[in-house]
Amino acid sequence: MNQLLAMRAFVRVVDTGSFSRTADQLALPRSTVSKLITDLEKHLNIKLMQRTTRAVTPTSDGIEYYGHAMRWIAEMDSVESAVRGKKVKPSGHLRIDAPAVFANSLLIPELPDFHREYPEITVAVGISDRPLKIVEEGVDCVIRAGRLDDMAMVGRRVTELQYVTCAAPAYLDCKGIPSSPEDLQLNHAAACYFFSTGKPELLIFERGNERFEIGNCVFSTNEGNGLKEMLLAGLGVGQHFRRIVQPYLDSGELVAVLEDWSRPAMPFHILYPPNRHQNARLKAFADWVVQKFGVDLPITE
Repeated sequence: MNQLLAMRAFVRVVDTGSFSRTADQLALPRSTVSKLITDLEKHLNIKLMQRTTRAVTPTSDGIEYYGHAMRWIAEMDSVESAVRGKKVKPSGHLRIDAPAVFANSLLIPELPDFHREYPEITVAVGISDRPLKIVEEGVDCVIRAGRLDDMAMVGRRVTELQYVTCAAPAYLDCKGIPSSPEDLQLNHAAACYFFSTGKPELLIFERGNERFEIGNCVFSTNEGNGLKEMLLAGLGVGQHFRRIVQPYLDSGELVAVLEDWSRPAMPFHILYPPNRHQNARLKAFADWVVQKFGVDLPITE
């Protein structure tokens, strides 16, 4: 029995709750994963997993062994990375996930730089604004906007993106330039982002101690590039990341309005499970992302 592989398989089965998903992530037949767990149980002379037709869950002994195995694997990976790091650069496959607007407008255009620095790492970029279960879906790390809700993950702040309120010239020629947030609410159409719950994101305006929120959006979308296209199409006034729409502001395709009001910047973080922080290729990518787009600010360990 390959004990280290069996331990990796066991930890992954506990994480995913599935032999099939573990087999897919480890690129092994499902039968091989099942046999590895069975052989590990025989080797330890304890029952690690409770199998039913609907689910697979760790026993009390399995939960205890999981903690030890996870630490041992992390330590082994750390030692291997330290030794290999003296001779070769990180290699292997990296599966990441990022919001559409960040992936398309910021991350992907810079990936040639990452590839030049780490030519032995292959990268698969999942592009999605939906919430994602990192472990269950076999993703190494995600880049996400907003506050950190999952404190079980290691999080590093990548950057903060500033907002700009803007609209297309054709819309402003037809409806006029809003003079205040109140004017925008009463006399203009708003274009907004909406969350996976269907709830629209508010337009937020702050100036000194004043704060104004607008939630009655006429047009909305759940994808950042879609919001940009809505604004370019002249569907209304909206708020987008200035770094994303700056080329359109420069060309005159969009016009900034209500510039004496601001909206709090949006933080972006890179998140990954704590048992993967010693992965050499993941560490290389996380360090590169932080260096490329912002500041290194540890959030939780």
